[in-house]
Amino acid sequence: MSQEPPSLFEPDDIGRPLADRLRPKTLEDVLGQDHLLGHDGPIGRMVDERRLVSMVLWGPPGCGKTTIARLLADRTGLAFEPLSATFSGVAELRKVFQAAAKRREIGQGTMLFVDEIHRFNRAQQDSFLPYVEDGTVILVGATTENPSFELNSALLSRCQVFVLKRLDEQTLTTLIERAEAATGKSLPLDEQARHAMVAMADGDGRYLLNLIEQLQTVSETLDTSGLTELVQQRAPIYDKGQEGHYNLISALHKSMRGSDPDASLYWLTRMLDGGEDPLYIARRLVRFANEDIAIADPQAVHQALAAWDVYERLGSPEGELAIAQAVVYLATAPKSIAVYSAFNAAKRLAKKTGSLMPPANILNAPTKLMKDLGYGEGYEYDPHTPGGFSGANYFPEEMEPERLYRPTSHGYEGVIAEKLAEWHRMRAEKRTQDGQDDDGTET
Repeated sequence: MSQEPPSLFEPDDIGRPLADRLRPKTLEDVLGQDHLLGHDGPIGRMVDERRLVSMVLWGPPGCGKTTIARLLADRTGLAFEPLSATFSGVAELRKVFQAAAKRREIGQGTMLFVDEIHRFNRAQQDSFLPYVEDGTVILVGATTENPSFELNSALLSRCQVFVLKRLDEQTLTTLIERAEAATGKSLPLDEQARHAMVAMADGDGRYLLNLIEQLQTVSETLDTSGLTELVQQRAPIYDKGQEGHYNLISALHKSMRGSDPDASLYWLTRMLDGGEDPLYIARRLVRFANEDIAIADPQAVHQALAAWDVYERLGSPEGELAIAQAVVYLATAPKSIAVYSAFNAAKRLAKKTGSLMPPANILNAPTKLMKDLGYGEGYEYDPHTPGGFSGANYFPEEMEPERLYRPTSHGYEGVIAEKLAEWHRMRAEKRTQDGQDDDGTET
């Protein structure tokens, strides 16, 4: 009779989730975070010196934040006090601080690990400050959210922020091999299905191990479609109210600005798959059309508005195609921020010059008094002038005219640039003529 392969688990491991049983026992066993934990990494150097500082571990789900905190406490001889911000409040924090103060009296340090630390409100975060500052606890906070947005500045100033990486394909493959070695069983998947499972995990090691555990009862070998039927595809990591929202809209915006329709479509679908409101994207496309394209392609804003209108009429998923079409149009359109820059320059100039009056000749004169004051006197009606251009000055008389709009040569704006150059020449000639008397002498 064949013997079962020897188990790598202790007897008390039976019944525990695979992710818990395979939790690394040493820092050297942690996968994917060598940039922090290696001997040349910032945390690795602190461990070698047995000198930890309070820190925030920022990274996606399943990248090892909790495990790293436990192992750091073990390696440096600190008592490990775990709390979850989801289930804990000030009362639980007070108990931890009191226990840590007693340990400190006998020379024992305490690591306070707070999972989901961003869920604590500002007042709760402030309660850490005196205990972190006087060394009663070494605080290690774990968060999936950008600490700059979620943690107050006073707490951040007392902690170092370390960014953990999502687990890449090679790291997840190593994790699969560890699981197979530990269980003594190969996964019932063909090669393509193994790659598909890694993609499903989306960088989350804990999720991957849970998938592996689901597959342990399967007897036949599955292909990709069989795996998909067995395991529900996880939702992409995307929080449309937090940093993921801003990161992906920034990526979409910059991909369109960089005239890359392929990358633009990729980020668009990432946002839609993550549950982003398509109307939010449509609004951003209208903004982009005005800000980054403008007159270089006057049709751009109409394409963006049409996509918005089509989506409101058709809804999802049919209306999303209109948004995709607008994204491709905007990404391939000529770009110009000349209007955007000119508008900002005009705002600065208006603020600088204050309440200067328009020149009298371009003011209406609906009353006799206003006519007597010279309102409208000498006004030239441009459509009646040769070429439809009078060359008159429309700035206040107390200031020199300034060129604010400087069109590029991109797209239709190149045509406008030629027109403005000709009008600029004609205005200069008119100013020269107006600066002389009829007999040719200077006024």
